[in-house]
Amino acid sequence: MDAAFTAEQDEIRRTLRDLLTRHGGPGEVRAAVRTTEGHDPALWHRLALELGLPGLAVAEEYGGAGCTATELALACEETGRALLPSPLLATAVLAAPLITALGTPEQRAELLPRIADGTLTAALAVPGGSMAAALGLTADNRAAAWAGGGRAGGIQAHPDGGGGWRLYGEADRVLDGHSAGLLLVAAHAGGYPRSRTLLFLVSAESEGLARTRLTSMDETRPLARIELRDAPARLLGADDGTDVCGALADTGSRAAAVLAAEAVGAAAGALERTVAYVKEREQFGRAIGSFQAVKHRLADLYVRVEAARSAAYYAAWDPAAGPLALAQALEAARIVAGEAVQLHGGIGFTWEHEAHLYVKRAAADELLFGPVHRLRDHAAGRAGLFGAVTADGPVRGVAV
Repeated sequence: MDAAFTAEQDEIRRTLRDLLTRHGGPGEVRAAVRTTEGHDPALWHRLALELGLPGLAVAEEYGGAGCTATELALACEETGRALLPSPLLATAVLAAPLITALGTPEQRAELLPRIADGTLTAALAVPGGSMAAALGLTADNRAAAWAGGGRAGGIQAHPDGGGGWRLYGEADRVLDGHSAGLLLVAAHAGGYPRSRTLLFLVSAESEGLARTRLTSMDETRPLARIELRDAPARLLGADDGTDVCGALADTGSRAAAVLAAEAVGAAAGALERTVAYVKEREQFGRAIGSFQAVKHRLADLYVRVEAARSAAYYAAWDPAAGPLALAQALEAARIVAGEAVQLHGGIGFTWEHEAHLYVKRAAADELLFGPVHRLRDHAAGRAGLFGAVTADGPVRGVAV
């Protein structure tokens, strides 16, 4: 493994950081989250047209750059540093890989070019509001609890008799679900006899679809409730026994690596702002950053951020390490954001201060994709550290 970045990868990082430094400051972030979309549409189109951000990991044959998860992780590290509200995570990290893995050639040709050029945004809607479980990050997603089961619960899919499908049910905490032009909906099909989970494509203009933006802890992560009342839908791919849960888990591992890089960027951003503050804030006639106790605290935070960054970069190369890297990065972001508030003193405890943007991002991400202890527990269980592993999880106390 060559850990050095290429010139192209360094250029992606530098160009994006320069752009977000000019157009993604705390004031711009607060203004963007109060728009109807929950992000700045003009900046999003600029990121898509000038930098090709949503198409970084999309194959060249579909108008993308054909890059790897590493380039996408580097880009998300920079968007995390600025706490940029954008559809990038929901569209490029979660939806596009599922369309690539499961879609028919016609569906890929129809949707991926529009995702790559930024004209189409997408969101993954899973019932129960448990994104982490659906992606196999905190539990075995082959257990049907997160998707509903039997003849009721979750989101139910029924053939409409004309080759299409109708969906009924609702999903909470759908990331960017209120503004996405396309929804990928996980639904339960077949009732009890042929129980299975499938993914469906639902247009934002579909009849029977209602979307409500929710009040969320972190406004830079807009969430929505999706209600489907006999909404027309197209099956993603073919109902031919394709392992949908396996595709969700594979996407989850790769997404975890990108999310880890984004969380590292947020932690680094909070640390950089804190270091700049303690160099300027004076007490007893000297900058508080010159006090040994403050230096030690900052040094500990720096080591924690760098360790999480190394784990995130490794996971971008080996997605199997994604959930563990995500756990380390989320923990680092939470601790660094909390320390940032403390080291800013009285001003850091005001809601108006930018330090709280990082606190809210760290807390919200752990609620959405964690918690940390479950990420680690599931990863340890899959590795057999606690004993034999069955379909229902590890069997405690059984030697391996």
